[in-house]
Amino acid sequence: MNILLRIRCSQLLRIPMVSSRAFHKDYRVPAPQNFSDYESVKRDFKIEVPEYFNFAKDVLDHWAKMEKIGKRPSNPAFWWVNDNGEEVRWNFQELGSLSKKLANVLTECCGLKKGDRVIVILPAVPEWWLANVACLRTGTILIPGTTQLTERDLLYRLQTSKAKCIITNGAFAAMVDSIAHKCAILKSKLIVSEKPREGWINLQEMMKHASDDHSCVKTRHNETMTIFFTSGTTGSPKMTEHTHSSYGLGLSMNGRYWLDLTPSDIMWNTSDTGWAKSAWSSIFSPWSLGACVFVSYMPRFEPASVLKILSRYPITVFCSPPTAYRMLMLNWESGCKFQSLKHCVSAGEPINPEVCEQWKNKTGLDIYEGYGQTETVLICGTFKGMKIKNGSMGKPSPAFDVEIIDENGSVLPPKQEGTIAIRVLPNQPLGLFAGYVDEPFKTASTICGDFYVTGDRGYMDEDGYIWFIGRSDDIILSSGYRIGPFEVESALAEHPAVLESGVVSSPDQIRGEVVKAFVVLKPDYKSHDPEKIKNELQEHVKRTTAPYKYPRKVEFVQELPKTISGKIKRNVLRKKEWGKV
Repeated sequence: MNILLRIRCSQLLRIPMVSSRAFHKDYRVPAPQNFSDYESVKRDFKIEVPEYFNFAKDVLDHWAKMEKIGKRPSNPAFWWVNDNGEEVRWNFQELGSLSKKLANVLTECCGLKKGDRVIVILPAVPEWWLANVACLRTGTILIPGTTQLTERDLLYRLQTSKAKCIITNGAFAAMVDSIAHKCAILKSKLIVSEKPREGWINLQEMMKHASDDHSCVKTRHNETMTIFFTSGTTGSPKMTEHTHSSYGLGLSMNGRYWLDLTPSDIMWNTSDTGWAKSAWSSIFSPWSLGACVFVSYMPRFEPASVLKILSRYPITVFCSPPTAYRMLMLNWESGCKFQSLKHCVSAGEPINPEVCEQWKNKTGLDIYEGYGQTETVLICGTFKGMKIKNGSMGKPSPAFDVEIIDENGSVLPPKQEGTIAIRVLPNQPLGLFAGYVDEPFKTASTICGDFYVTGDRGYMDEDGYIWFIGRSDDIILSSGYRIGPFEVESALAEHPAVLESGVVSSPDQIRGEVVKAFVVLKPDYKSHDPEKIKNELQEHVKRTTAPYKYPRKVEFVQELPKTISGKIKRNVLRKKEWGKV
């Protein structure tokens, strides 16, 4: 019998929406606060960091105890569904029992010890969540990977990380077997599959016989908990290291302030399991606050399916990237009504103001933007109770002192463009990465004066809101003007012919550089006169933003080069344009 409890979708859980305020007094992270008084919230912010901390023991097991004594609503901790009508629901006690079984599998069957590295490459199946928690319990270091990795990508990660174990499914196992002989340190291969495979430990079979009697290892707050490979838009991907406190405690800020979660909430985050955003909003942020993690397994993002799920299930908080919101608007169906949805957030890239307006018109809900990196938790965001300025990334997280600085590390005045930076001296704030593993020079390069530099350009307005301009190496210098690609891309996105675009610099004898837009047209416009559409787009950008920012060059393409996390590779477009490839 499969270890997962599966039930039909027709047996929908009816979840009473119990007030969470009574439950927060039992936990060290206070209840969400209204940001109508931003300065007082920021002034009063404080999270105590103990010498020893482990998210599984100190947070998940805490909520399991609260359940047992009736001090948490009857929400599941985890709720998974798929297109076949199957469901998995666990409360925190069940999550604890199953994750302890897997923890015993990792130590007893795979021979792993505290500090060993484990690569986990699984789609959004329940075992992915169990693997995350089991690694916490054993003190092994989790390294997530997306199922979109190529053989070359996987080999690089296995060799660079020196992982001793990999956990994956049948679809990925053949790729692992083809390169395993090049990875001498890889000792254990754990497969999530109904069928046995030679040379692999079958997770289902081992879980049947594993004990749920397991004592969580003792971990210091500053010991390594997880490593993320950056998406690698330039150069080889770096290993970004986070400690037990930087994510285990630091991400409680995301849940408390930006996601506005309580134990009564049901949170759905559509992020790929290979990326830091999945750790943000599918594990640490919601479970810090005792909320339910909702998961819909779909091999690829299907707008029609997403709209149906939001209409059918009592999801209260929804998180998805701007691209997804755009697709939902393009595929909107009349009659869509989200009865339970009350809070929508977006991250991963800046969101176009027009998309926010369309979503508000359709749903009555605002989209609260958040900004962060693989190296950080939430850097800034628009929080509940705060005035929304569409196009802005909001204000700094209460945990961070965020400034706009120049190349010397000096703080710039409002409205002046510079680098978005976090003050790290004299004291490093909670939620920042520990460094790039085995790369001290790259780690050191992120510091300028007293600040960690994000590599993103922006400015702060008079009200303290931060506005994104672009990556430092994406800025276009044309006739003395500095132009950020995002603003041009946002203007293009408002034209009905444009599906998506990538904007870069292009060489010009007179101006040095000019703006060039690589544009993917919507299907209905691909048969139109390209010269006519080009002129329309240029005039549209002139009207929408400053005239000097319009794309003097436009090239229509079938698709844009992207990282495996879905971000546009502007560096590839730029190299192509400047004749470097």
